Amino acid sequence: MAHTAQAHQPRGLTAEHRVVGEARVVALRGEIDHDVQDQLRTALLGQDEVVPARIVADLSGVTFMDSSGINVFVAAHRQVSGAGGWVRIAGAQHSVLRVLQLVGLDTVITCHPTAEQALTA
Repeated sequence: MAHTAQAHQPRGLTAEHRVVGEARVVALRGEIDHDVQDQLRTALLGQDEVVPARIVADLSGVTFMDSSGINVFVAAHRQVSGAGGWVRIAGAQHSVLRVLQLVGLDTVITCHPTAEQALTA
């Protein structure tokens, strides 16, 4: 059973999430920078006190990401993996994937071509 909801995001970022099994799949669109880091954090981790055990961030609609996004992903990874879960990235466009590779985040958070592949890896 999948549950879909859209979170209100100001300016250049929108996020839609759905739950697939025990994983929160977050489809992001737009640009990830300092102005939207709090919205990204909320999109990934939710607004509840209960942090999802598994998160797939679908970046296929993200055209730009700076270090603010990297910091949010690192913090989410630490929080989720500390509780025995995982974060995976899916569908990153070449320019965004290059940023992930340059800072080495792809060695900490696995990157997959699609959300479906991230869910089944």
